[in-house]
Amino acid sequence: MFKNIYRDKVVLITGHSGFKGSWLTLWLTELGATVVGYSLNPPSMPYHFELLDIDIVSLTGDIRDREKLTEVVNTYKPEIVFHLAAQPLVRQSYRTPASTFETNVMGTVNVFEACRQSASLRAIVNITSDKCYENKEWVWGYRETDPMGGYDPYSSSKGCAELVTNSYRNSFFNPYDYGRLHQVLLASARAGNVIGGGDWGEDRLIPDIVKASARNESVLIRCPQATRPWQHVLEPLSGYLLLGQKLLEGNTEFAEGWNFGSGDERPVTVREAVEKIRESWARVGYLVQEETNRLHEANLLKLDCSKANTKLQWQSVWASRKTFEKTACWYKNYYEQNQIASRDDLLEYISDAHKKQITWVM
Repeated sequence: MFKNIYRDKVVLITGHSGFKGSWLTLWLTELGATVVGYSLNPPSMPYHFELLDIDIVSLTGDIRDREKLTEVVNTYKPEIVFHLAAQPLVRQSYRTPASTFETNVMGTVNVFEACRQSASLRAIVNITSDKCYENKEWVWGYRETDPMGGYDPYSSSKGCAELVTNSYRNSFFNPYDYGRLHQVLLASARAGNVIGGGDWGEDRLIPDIVKASARNESVLIRCPQATRPWQHVLEPLSGYLLLGQKLLEGNTEFAEGWNFGSGDERPVTVREAVEKIRESWARVGYLVQEETNRLHEANLLKLDCSKANTKLQWQSVWASRKTFEKTACWYKNYYEQNQIASRDDLLEYISDAHKKQITWVM
């Protein structure tokens, strides 16, 4: 996979113990990479990274600590950095706007500053969010050329992180100067709502469903008609890894921003998402309790992935039905059989990609 480019490479992942970071860590270790993780202590128990029991260098640290970040980069000498560490929650950003901006904006600056001083580094993939765009609540998908924005502090911080990325790419990692004045290619990746097994995070739909179901309670749904670009966590990760491959190969045309979203044309509402989870796990129940004075969140959000489909030849593998099925079955196996299905899900995803003759697996 990915032309075997990650085998024996030292890869630094910030936020490796988070939901998406833990799945990326698993995949990279399966690809033969030497993974160094840098993350805060997990906020919830259980958490996926610990359950996976992966043999990597796992370091505890805050991306707001530039000195420690620089020490980690200088000590372990990564060839590529996947930057995922963030304050990832919209509602939390209303409660703690200053720390959200400090983490998501200045934390990103700190990662780039640490990378600027590295002699070993060749590539950076900065993971932001689909919420980085100025959301006009329209029905078509946002393209990479659409303006950055953000109503709430979280979304705004991710828009700012994209502007920071563009500034560092122009000023210090300019593709036109690659191989002459520097040796690092920098890209950013934006993905929609990811789901899958092993997420127990605060204030997210699937974890809320799972935690309520584990207590034999019904989950309260506050925005049943809101739509999200649901996709399994492995979908954007395949895009990040493919993008990282292109950067490591020295392809300067890929040092840009990229969307990785669901392949489904019809949007899926929150209510429909819960119903799809319940199809595979009958234990799930829900009650609608719409908030009258709720904080502003996007109701309609979709990404246009034509650029990734065409230039990267990236495609999604699992349709929404299978995405919800695999997610529900992961938690059902965990709570009822004490089984961790992550590796099996990864192998099945790779097998299905092979059947579809997707580029990165051939």
